Amino acid sequence: MEFQLFGIGILTWIVFLPIVGMIIILLLPDQSKKAIRWTAAAVTGLQVVLAGVIYSLFDRSMVGINEAESFQFVEKFSWITVDAVPWVGRIEINYFLGIDGLSVLMVILASIIGLIGVISSWNIEKMTKGYFALYLLLVTGMMGVFVSLDFFLFFIFWEVMLLPMYFLIGLWGGPRREYAAIKFFLYTFFGGVLMMLVMLALYFSVAYTDAATGESVHTFNMLHMMNPENYVDGSILSGVDTTWRYVAWLALFISFAIKIPLFPFHTWLPDAHVEAPTPISVILAGVLLKLGTYGLLRISFPIFPDGTEYFVYLMAALGMISIIYGAFCAMAQDDFKKLIAYSSISHMGIVVIGIAALNTQGMVGGVLQMFNHGIITAVLFLAVGVLYDRTHTRGLYDFGGIANQMPKYTGIAMVGLFAALGLPGLNGFVSELFSFLGAFEAYRWITIISVFGIILTAGYILWTIQRIFLGNLQEKHKSLEDLTLREMLAFVPLIILIILLGIYPAPAIELMNASLSHLVEFVTNGG
Repeated sequence: MEFQLFGIGILTWIVFLPIVGMIIILLLPDQSKKAIRWTAAAVTGLQVVLAGVIYSLFDRSMVGINEAESFQFVEKFSWITVDAVPWVGRIEINYFLGIDGLSVLMVILASIIGLIGVISSWNIEKMTKGYFALYLLLVTGMMGVFVSLDFFLFFIFWEVMLLPMYFLIGLWGGPRREYAAIKFFLYTFFGGVLMMLVMLALYFSVAYTDAATGESVHTFNMLHMMNPENYVDGSILSGVDTTWRYVAWLALFISFAIKIPLFPFHTWLPDAHVEAPTPISVILAGVLLKLGTYGLLRISFPIFPDGTEYFVYLMAALGMISIIYGAFCAMAQDDFKKLIAYSSISHMGIVVIGIAALNTQGMVGGVLQMFNHGIITAVLFLAVGVLYDRTHTRGLYDFGGIANQMPKYTGIAMVGLFAALGLPGLNGFVSELFSFLGAFEAYRWITIISVFGIILTAGYILWTIQRIFLGNLQEKHKSLEDLTLREMLAFVPLIILIILLGIYPAPAIELMNASLSHLVEFVTNGG
């Protein structure tokens, strides 16, 4: 499947449109705040349109994963080539983009959350030009990760996200923004270093024969890395079940676990969420956390199937701990935003045990949970932002009776909270159910313990509803205004998706079913 606009592939457009918008914004005068905002909205809105085109043209039967011919919207050309380097050999780095059932939902999610983030950023007054320029650079980075099939390109986009997120938290965040930004930077940078080391080890271990010249060429092509026949005899990562392959798998796992974040690599997240401005919290929880689990599925599982099967119980156990630990921590919070932050750790633990099951039910549940969690947490962080903008407090004990004063806000927040709880009829239920079904088949006791996290989730969600929305309205809150039109524009698309995918999840499942079934077969057969 190919689709081009003005001779340029649709994936290049959807990745680099924000860069075009960023350049336009940088050329605008600082005082033109309205034009800056509308430029950002137009660019991210076009990304949503392109994501819609991708969805409508996507062939649900093509599997992708390790088969180059069954990826869709592929764009590939030689990007960097260096010949005649005796101690390295020919260096080849390709501009290689493509999507399959694993990545298509993530592309759609990133485009939706990117636009919602712009809408919720409308009231940013401090250094507006710099804020939206950095925001669009961040959107390009996260979109690029989801469509890259060359490891070097993947790594570039991965690292591109680090700088704008650091400044968006450090300049526009709360009172402890510098501490949170530095902590985020150090954790993520450490993970990036581990990823780079594994990437280099793979590069020197993998080579293919150029059909035209007969020359052996080292490559960063992920699909070549998935083929055991391409590993050079005697190289550091050749063979199966070797110590160095296990070390490489663990290094990648730590890199991705930091981004998820999975216990015990999670401690940067609550600080980053609490100090980040609301739209950046939306992006962080809605999309950036998904990059970790996506990296496991795109890189770790198919390139190191032996390491995956060796460490899969460890992965499932850490997922279980994250579910229970995150729920207990959420229950202990009296800050609304921090509660949602810890709930993300718990809900991403469900993704991890789902994909660790290494069966189709668990994989489908895990990837669907990635998408659903992105939508749900966007609603919840937006809900926190609405209250904070009006009251300048996030304390759960500072409210009560809000339902009497803000009925539209209450209705929308309730949908988000009950979706996070996993209420049947809303999207969180479907993905959690499939994740636990798959995990129960593989790890019975781990799953039984993990399911108690649902009870804990119900506890802190219902307690939150009681403290904020029920009871008597405090005198100081009797002048609070309900949702504005702009706020409704941010909430309504997300609420529609929560309800639609809760009632009829088939459109999302059909997108990824063939690819994830193939991934399970590929990993369990050892590549």
